[in-house]
Formats: sequence, structure tokens, C-alpha cells
Amino acid sequence: MAPSHYAQERKGFWHEPDGTPTSEAIALETWARTARDVLVRTAATYHAVIRDTQLAEELQATTGIRTTRSLDRWLPKILGPIDKFCEQAGEPPLTSLVVGTSDDLETARARLACYQWAGSAPADGGVPAQLPGSAPRRTSRPRTASTRVGTAPPKRRVAKTDRPVAVCPSCFMALPATGVCDNCD
Repeated sequence: MAPSHYAQERKGFWHEPDGTPTSEAIALETWARTARDVLVRTAATYHAVIRDTQLAEELQATTGIRTTRSLDRWLPKILGPIDKFCEQAGEPPLTSLVVGTSDDLETARARLACYQWAGSAPADGGVPAQLPGSAPRRTSRPRTASTRVGTAPPKRRVAKTDRPVAVCPSCFMALPATGVCDNCD
């Protein structure tokens, strides 16, 4: 199926409804600020999760910034800095509330910590719950040829444009090459 005229005109990142182009950095900054709010709101409901596809659509709809890129290419660039911010702020990993196709007990425990932090867990502390339909998995993987002692796993190549953007932990704006936030100094 050929892409629609609309999709052919708008590539990269743009503002709706007028189609004004924007940069990836601005889109990621805007989405990161909004994503953290969405995750805090999700944590406020015991055992709530948000699918990666739902989060991607909510970020685009809420901010008015859209992209034709696959969420696999840009969503990790948002979740990575949020994960670092949570760690630095002493918060639980809010990104554990974002779920894809698989789940494990370790992630379920991280989500429980989010619900406890947000005050939505029951008075007894609650229980970690895996996603419905997900089979219980161990967090450790069996050894394969690439994980044996003395054998290094192959390195994954990451395109420069797919590397996470450094984000200020205070205002979530992209940091310049100096590493010092222009807004917070």
C-alpha cells in the first residue's frame, strides 16, 4: 500500500495541525516532560500500566508534535533519561510502567515500587503482578555460546541519531555539548 499524500508530505518531526517542521531534539525534550507526567499519573492507579504504543500516541496527541518514525527508534531516547532522572532523584523506575510484549517478575517488582511511591498500593504494601497472559519468566538467561566465560557478546552498533539525547534532570531540556543547562545555570 502506498503512503498517503499526507504521509509523503510530513516526514521527520512536525507540529500539528499546520505541519511546521521541528527538530528531533525539540520533539524528544517535549515528549520527555510529558512522558514523566503520564508515568506519574499511571503510578497513581494500583497495577496500572501503559503500553508502549499507547504512550507513544498519547505523547504525540498531547504535545501536538508528530513523527512518522517507528516508536522503537525514539521512545527509548525518552525513557532512558527519565530512568536516569528517577534514579538520581531516589524515585522508583517509573519507566517499568511502560510495557511491550513481555514481562518478568523483576519488572513487576519495580512497578510495585512505583505504586507504593505514588501512594496507590494497598496498606499492606501490595503484591507485584505480572501482566495478564505473560508467562512467569526468570530474570536470568541460560548461557549460550556468546555468554560463556571468555567469549564476548557481539557489540550492537547504534546509529548516532539513535543515541539518547542528554537531558537536564531539572527541566528536561536537551543539554548542549558543554553539559551545562542553559536554562538552569
